[in-house]
Amino acid sequence: MNKYGIAVVAVLAALAQAALAETAAQQAASLGGPLLTPSGAERAGSKDGLIPKWEGAPPSNGWVYGKKRLADWKYKADKPLFTIDAANVDKYADKLSPGQIATIKQIKGYRMDVYPSHRDCGIPDFVAANTKKNIGYAQLGADGWSLKEAMVPGFPFPFPKNGTEAMWNMKMRYHGVGIDFPHVITAVSPRKGSTDWIEATSNQTMYFPWGLKGSHQLSKLPPVEYYTYFAYDSPAALAGQALSITLYLNKPSTETFYYFPGQRRVRRMPAYAYDSPQIGMEGQYTMDEPLVFNGTLDRFNWKIVGKKEMYVAYNSFGTDDFTAKFGAVAKTDHLAENSRHYELHRVWVIEATVKPGMRHIAPKRTYYLDEDSWNVVAGEDYDGQGKLFKYREGYLIPVYETGTCDVTTFAQYNLSEGRYVFDMDPVGGNKDTRWVTVPKGVRYNPDFYTADNLRAISGQ
Repeated sequence: MNKYGIAVVAVLAALAQAALAETAAQQAASLGGPLLTPSGAERAGSKDGLIPKWEGAPPSNGWVYGKKRLADWKYKADKPLFTIDAANVDKYADKLSPGQIATIKQIKGYRMDVYPSHRDCGIPDFVAANTKKNIGYAQLGADGWSLKEAMVPGFPFPFPKNGTEAMWNMKMRYHGVGIDFPHVITAVSPRKGSTDWIEATSNQTMYFPWGLKGSHQLSKLPPVEYYTYFAYDSPAALAGQALSITLYLNKPSTETFYYFPGQRRVRRMPAYAYDSPQIGMEGQYTMDEPLVFNGTLDRFNWKIVGKKEMYVAYNSFGTDDFTAKFGAVAKTDHLAENSRHYELHRVWVIEATVKPGMRHIAPKRTYYLDEDSWNVVAGEDYDGQGKLFKYREGYLIPVYETGTCDVTTFAQYNLSEGRYVFDMDPVGGNKDTRWVTVPKGVRYNPDFYTADNLRAISGQ
């Protein structure tokens, strides 16, 4: 190439760079403006008015930890507008997912009570500011799936170009520096013909080292999405077992240490991830199914299918009611109707297909992300023959500690075997889940999540 050709290429590159910078500036200016919320959602409601305009989180309602979260909710007197069941599900099919339709049709008595919609998921000012900074700044790794750089806490990609970026928005949503679960029941419904539940109780902590208030460069922090620890109290087959897991931002799989009291030893379990069955759950529950999706993104290609209006579990306080009796919420075949609360919202539809050369029991999956909070509110698994066999839904609630919304509690319906999982909930424990914004205590230190510490605190 002669010097004139080189000059032309240089000019074109400079123009392209300038255009990208201008686009980024325009996008940043639009966030929090008249058209878009600070997280990138459409501020306006739906044309028919069924989805309202986004107004942000309401002022503090005086709630304090230990009080029921529903007690001071502004709309607690709402009544259902209508019910979707097997008799009328086809009428509402355009605003349901395939998993919802299959669950309604296959599980006897299953129904969805639909309430007026409320868009109360807020975004703290520092999260909004970091989200603006991330436009043109946040980067995926060279592998195409890991997160290399972002300003945190904040959504890395408020204008996602692909499904991977959308999923990172979900994974990096702000929920403080951690979540304490003082009493969780991981429940698996009985086999057909049996009445015996699996009810495993545990205490758990999730620690997000990037969740400190303020503005932080991700690459200068530990490359960790979260640390988690949980210890089983019951049943007898699991009592005393404990796990410490580190999920990285830039490494496949996880670093998992598992304490087995019968062996009085800690084992490193590098394969205890992805679709590995969880110990003690009779093959009903894999490692990447908690929270609707859990784990790294490396085994799948992720595609944005589009947006749709969909009835999803929203402001579903009944599934997070720590004062409720377990049997009042978890029925034999499904969660009780009056504990689930559905509203019409806009969601991003994300399709995951397993990469060539990779394997997974669900080679195709679909996820539905709430446009206001980027929480994953539903998910579906398809087997190797393309048959839908699992449906999951996350129960989104406003989190008063953080001024945001979050999904921890969820249910998973195995449509092939007629059983379901209910997990990450405080139901039946008389102790509420707590979102933590200021790190205090030994569990908010990376040194807590080592094999040596797990061995020490597990009685060795």
